[in-house]
Amino acid sequence: MEQYEPERLSAAQLAAMRRSLTNGRGALTRRSLLRASGMGALALGGLGTLSACGIPPAKREGDAAAASDDHSAKEKQVNFSNWTEYMDVSEDEKHRPTLDAFTERTGIKVKYTEDINDNVEFFGKIKPQLAAGQDTGRDLIIVTDWLAARLIRLGWAQKLDPSNLPHAFANLSPQFRTPDWDPGRAYSYPWTGIPTVIAYNSKATDGRKVDSVTQLLDDPTLKGRVAFLSEMRDSVGMTLLDMGKDPGKFTDADYDAAIGRMQKGVDKNQIRRFTGNDYTADLDKGDIAACVAWAGDIIQLQAGNPDIKFAIPAAGYITSSDNMLVPAKARHKTNAEKLMDYYYEPPVAAQLAAYINYVCPVDGVREELARIDKAMAANTLILPDKAMAARSHAFRSLTAEEETAYEEKFAKLIGA
Repeated sequence: MEQYEPERLSAAQLAAMRRSLTNGRGALTRRSLLRASGMGALALGGLGTLSACGIPPAKREGDAAAASDDHSAKEKQVNFSNWTEYMDVSEDEKHRPTLDAFTERTGIKVKYTEDINDNVEFFGKIKPQLAAGQDTGRDLIIVTDWLAARLIRLGWAQKLDPSNLPHAFANLSPQFRTPDWDPGRAYSYPWTGIPTVIAYNSKATDGRKVDSVTQLLDDPTLKGRVAFLSEMRDSVGMTLLDMGKDPGKFTDADYDAAIGRMQKGVDKNQIRRFTGNDYTADLDKGDIAACVAWAGDIIQLQAGNPDIKFAIPAAGYITSSDNMLVPAKARHKTNAEKLMDYYYEPPVAAQLAAYINYVCPVDGVREELARIDKAMAANTLILPDKAMAARSHAFRSLTAEEETAYEEKFAKLIGA
């Protein structure tokens, strides 16, 4: 079982940690909002249907509808919408170094806006324009995989031109190449990966390692001090893996068995609660001894608490992603593709990873990141090695019917 011992963090890491977690004392962060949106998807009708083989169904009139006159050559600009704390900034916080360098090199000006706070909210913001076949005013957006799948299925994302994406095509990490909702990455490229791991406070466990869901659910020394995540795909996915099931291929019966297993943990008071990102404060204090956790949170917590550890279960772990897409009718598609490709150049990718601390999806970045911070380059939560990457699993896409049924069962389990 891999375990990361905290080392020196860079100034950029510490600054990002301070801003995004407020020292882990229960502040709402981008991660909690992002993950909370998974439950909200139900209110908007779920993910929509995907075929049994995982390829979006042939609702391809959207491909033609998505296309738009490309004004990139005449209008040297790109309008980029992103989440907060998801882009490098200068020490005085007045500049975006990688964006500035892109403009200097290409002459393409980037209007960068951090106007994405939640997937569901953002979808509601852009849906009326997309449904009406209108430009959203955005050329590049970053959304989580389930929403990326929906936009592609509806025909509201433009198919990418591979000739504008040579670095992205060559340098995309193998573990991110074939999501079932966008086989071959025809419409999207990942901005970051988001691993779900086991985390524990070694002081609270008296030095014992916690590295499996079985321990979380059955170890009597952890009773009442265990937390699972309120994001269905992460908690159910990790439990399925522990049961020897593939989260990419599970059946209804497998899902029900995983829910039943966690229900036993609730009934015997083994599980203290299901949480969003607010588990960080309790884990930091030791009130929660061990939990299912998001890797980005753990990197940030380790900066101030050497007792915080993580482990990758032998059974594997769940990975999701945030992804770059070009919306339908965007005016500057080629410029957007050039910007996407730019972030797949290893020196640029390293600079971004050093600031945001999530999994970098770019191969060949380790040496570049080591020049910035050797400890970060060795951290498998940011740059998974081959062994760790091989144990990552994506939760499969769901039909609308599955989405409704599964979320209802999970909501009942967690008391939502």
